[in-house]
Amino acid sequence: MKNLLKAVVFCLISSSMAFANDRPNIIWVMGEDMGNELSCYGHPAVLTPNFDRLAAQGTRYTRAFCTAPSCTPSRNAMMIGVYQTRTDTQDQRRRGIVLPDGMKPITYLLQQAGYYTALGCGYSNKTDLNFAAETLFDGNDWKGRNKQQPFFAQITLGSSHRLKDGWAEIHKTSKRPVDPAAVEIPPYFPDHPVVRADWARYLEAIQYIDGQMGEILQRLEDEGIADNTVVVFIGDNGQCHLRGKCWLYDAGIRVPLIIRWPSEVPERTVSDELVSMIDVSATILDIAGIELPDYLDGHPILGPRAQTREHVFAARDLIDEVMDHIRCVRTKRFKYIRNYTPENGYHECRYVQQNRPMYPILKSLNEQGKLNEVQQLMWQEQKPLEELYDLQEDPFEVRNLADSAQHQAVRNKLAGLLDDWISDTQDKGLTVYTTH
Repeated sequence: MKNLLKAVVFCLISSSMAFANDRPNIIWVMGEDMGNELSCYGHPAVLTPNFDRLAAQGTRYTRAFCTAPSCTPSRNAMMIGVYQTRTDTQDQRRRGIVLPDGMKPITYLLQQAGYYTALGCGYSNKTDLNFAAETLFDGNDWKGRNKQQPFFAQITLGSSHRLKDGWAEIHKTSKRPVDPAAVEIPPYFPDHPVVRADWARYLEAIQYIDGQMGEILQRLEDEGIADNTVVVFIGDNGQCHLRGKCWLYDAGIRVPLIIRWPSEVPERTVSDELVSMIDVSATILDIAGIELPDYLDGHPILGPRAQTREHVFAARDLIDEVMDHIRCVRTKRFKYIRNYTPENGYHECRYVQQNRPMYPILKSLNEQGKLNEVQQLMWQEQKPLEELYDLQEDPFEVRNLADSAQHQAVRNKLAGLLDDWISDTQDKGLTVYTTH
């Protein structure tokens, strides 16, 4: 009986490996805390030749969004392919969550299909997940796989995250310092030297990880596997500036998405379709030839099973010591935001206050009455219950149309979509609230 059992197990493993050998390798690279401030997205002052080359060899998505504006809930959603509010993983670093029965991390599914799963590969091995899981990854580099075994690698490039030295070392060693006078700053920031310098240092950090992206791409070439490796690059959440990370404005949830898949994804293409990062999770499973679980909230964006979206959703809850329940739905043109705790105003957690050079400057200018109406938005002590923005006319989301008579039809439609999503996901972050 034991010999028979061993034979069955061996056959199953061999069958899985034979199936996997026909699959491409997949590398999922995440840039921490960054929006689409890349030169291939037309952003001024920054130079990113490796990301530009990656985009030229594949498809660049201009409307890609994470489901949360901070790393933990965003990464939870991506690792499962399910909205974090459905799995109770919506809070930043609230550990010990048990996933609903039947739900598995995508790396488990890839392993079952014969993939070798690697984390870090010489760079950051960050996962930052709320739920407990064993053996999410087989090793720390794809070189640990068996010969001819396909691999899935998750790599984080972390230098675009706020570093303890404020990117001082990156600035000191930069071969191409960014000129603060050349950067474009959003209208909700005053034109102040500290603001410009901080924005320039952020762009230099992106240039630094562009160099790391170049190293990864060169390694694929050197190992002769570039043509059989899918490369996916994203931001794990939006840019690490005030009114960016932690908030549901586009600066906090809009991220770069570039996919290169030789012979399968057309080169030099640009897509303006709406994409959620949980769609990337589903796409990776689909590329690997894995039957998609019914519980997935995402869907493939490539291949014969590709689907498009009319809207995307995102949520913000606990971030460090600040609990602020916010939900949003976004179409290509409009965004509707609902604030469940408007009394919080735009209060930032201590970490943000202590690690944003802009923060004390803007706070002081506000106290002195030196900020204009738009620049004062992030200092209001009370948020509106609802926000509605026409992103075509107002891309920086500074003119709230929620009370506009001519926009009530749009407001009602989007509010209804948000209600339906909250109900469908049984939103764990809003268990004490009722829908509006």
